[in-house]
Amino acid sequence: MKRRFYTLDVFTEQRFCGNPLAVVIDGDGLGDAAMQTIAREFNLSETVFVSAPRNPIHSAAVRIFTPASELPFAGHPTVGTGVLLAHLKARDHMAAPGGVVIALEEKIGLVNVEVSVRPGRAARGVFTLPRLPEPVDWQPDASAIAAALGVDPLDIGFAAHAPCAWSAGVPFVMVPLRGLAAVAQAAPGDAATWHAAFGAVGRGAVFLYTRETQKPEHHVHARMFAPKLGVTEDPATGSAAAAFAGPAVLFERPEDGLHQIIIEQGYEMGRPSEIVLDLDVQHGRLAGARIGGGAVIVSEGTIEA
Repeated sequence: MKRRFYTLDVFTEQRFCGNPLAVVIDGDGLGDAAMQTIAREFNLSETVFVSAPRNPIHSAAVRIFTPASELPFAGHPTVGTGVLLAHLKARDHMAAPGGVVIALEEKIGLVNVEVSVRPGRAARGVFTLPRLPEPVDWQPDASAIAAALGVDPLDIGFAAHAPCAWSAGVPFVMVPLRGLAAVAQAAPGDAATWHAAFGAVGRGAVFLYTRETQKPEHHVHARMFAPKLGVTEDPATGSAAAAFAGPAVLFERPEDGLHQIIIEQGYEMGRPSEIVLDLDVQHGRLAGARIGGGAVIVSEGTIEA
């Protein structure tokens, strides 16, 4: 059976930058094994399968697969699928005040993506985190972390920031590094070394970050490695940015109110990306957060499945 698909570049306004995403529109009738096989075929960080929603007032049900396994939630698939469905179902309304809302039934729950477009700009999707980040129990070992990433142990941590683990649906190890040079030097080690350092946290996904940035208007420079998910490196990771909201508030202790963090990622891969993370801090605690970014359609076609 021929099934329609699109590819998009997400967390960017330019094609061939950002994080590539495949979205199979005709996902009804596909089983778990078939979806996983198709995701391996596309071999992108994530592939989304769209099917009819369980609740007819929603836009669609979606399932998200890496080349190795399914995820309950991910940021760039959420933004990209929201933008694509708005383009296909409500293109004429995206430029209206407030844009359109695409309601996605994900494994984590309902996620509403607000999609809008301005003249001469790419469409943009923004969603509120379906689950606020929570700390994950983990005892970091600086020597093991350094060995797994190929960095100097003295480059791990800066100011109040220290290695920790958080999850907003997908768990990540958070590793702060002192600067861009240390981040650029990092690379995933062998499977045994990686497991020794990070194996106790979910599927061993690691988000590296530093305050030094390539662009002065950005606030954080990041990389993400997830070899156990079949993703050696990811050019833009919304689910990691969602988890990062936790340590950002914990270590920075921002005043109550709204704060915005612009995260740059993908530069080492030649795919610069920009993730906008909005934080709502009340009584010194994270009360809400939103993830946003641009997305552009790159290709469309059919796949036999």
